[in-house]
Amino acid sequence: MLRFIEYSILFIVVAFLQIFLFNNLHVGYFMNPFIYLAFIILLPVDLSDYKLLLLGLFTGVMMDVFMGTPGINVMATVFVAFLRPALIRLFLLKDEVDEGGVPNLHKLGIVKFLNYSFLMVFLHCTTFFMLESMSFAGFGYTLLKILVNTASTLIAVYFIQLIFLFKRSKAL
Repeated sequence: MLRFIEYSILFIVVAFLQIFLFNNLHVGYFMNPFIYLAFIILLPVDLSDYKLLLLGLFTGVMMDVFMGTPGINVMATVFVAFLRPALIRLFLLKDEVDEGGVPNLHKLGIVKFLNYSFLMVFLHCTTFFMLESMSFAGFGYTLLKILVNTASTLIAVYFIQLIFLFKRSKAL
């Protein structure tokens, strides 16, 4: 029950930050970090696949409603939620996956965590911006948006993970 409350608070915090701060914070035309991805990235390793997909769907729907991007966030978020178990298996040993826990710096180490987070964020941003543009005509412009948003989102996820890890370590 405690884990459910912690993740509910995490979702509410990142959703409110995304909706009320980062969607209205315009640092150039290219950068809008998708910090709500921290919720999907930091979900427990032992979460069942259908729950993971449902949480990805719920997160995508919430972001689509408030960001005015009908269906784009749903597709991108469900896509990375679908790929997440494979990425977890790529970076964790079988014993570590079986024991569960949260994929963070403490569990994965900095290099593995950044690689895992980078792949999740990059795949999401690529899906999101390719669906948004629906064309290869402005591919350079789209690629720039993918790279800038991947970098800014990865930085945000890193710091959210530090706060979440600090809070969890104080509770133990």
